[in-house]
Amino acid sequence: MTYLKYALFFAPMALVATAPTTAQSSSARLARVVAHMKAVGTMSAAFTQTDRNGRVLTGKLLLKRPGQVRFEYQKDVPLLIVADGRALTMVDYEVKQVQRWPIRNSPLAALLDPGQDLARYGKVIPSSTDDIISVEVRDAKRPEFGTITMIFVTKPGAPGGLTLNGWVALDSKNNRTSLRLSDINYNGPIGQNAFTWRDPRPVRRKS
Repeated sequence: MTYLKYALFFAPMALVATAPTTAQSSSARLARVVAHMKAVGTMSAAFTQTDRNGRVLTGKLLLKRPGQVRFEYQKDVPLLIVADGRALTMVDYEVKQVQRWPIRNSPLAALLDPGQDLARYGKVIPSSTDDIISVEVRDAKRPEFGTITMIFVTKPGAPGGLTLNGWVALDSKNNRTSLRLSDINYNGPIGQNAFTWRDPRPVRRKS
């Protein structure tokens, strides 16, 4: 069975500017998120991913800005997702399948590029407390690409006073996939070899 379908929240999504945020409180919250993201050079964390059917997968996340990330799933799930600074790659080692696309065409672009102007591409979702900031990123002109909402929580001592709690994605049919982070460490050393991957596809020999 292929596991690529369990990572659909990484599917390509173009980013376009949304209307300017009018409420001062929303602007201030978004500024806090931008400050946090610019202060994070690297991040490591454990993750728990839940799909629309309630299936739960776990794994480890490594992130290095700009443009690099690695999602390594639990041992019985032969799936690897890697961004090397240029392309985002999903590898299913069970069926020897590889899918690649430019990072800029993925919703993860807002997470991987600290130079990305999130104030133009994101919208703060109202909440009852300033301790939680949810930022929705979507392409209003391409609803088929779905929506991703990143959730940040106030944490003293973390970069910018915030930590990324996880994100929720909805596809065009409102199928929900969520990812929650734990055991987060910021700005520690991460080697470049963390963002390489082994190609499982057979090598074609020249005749």
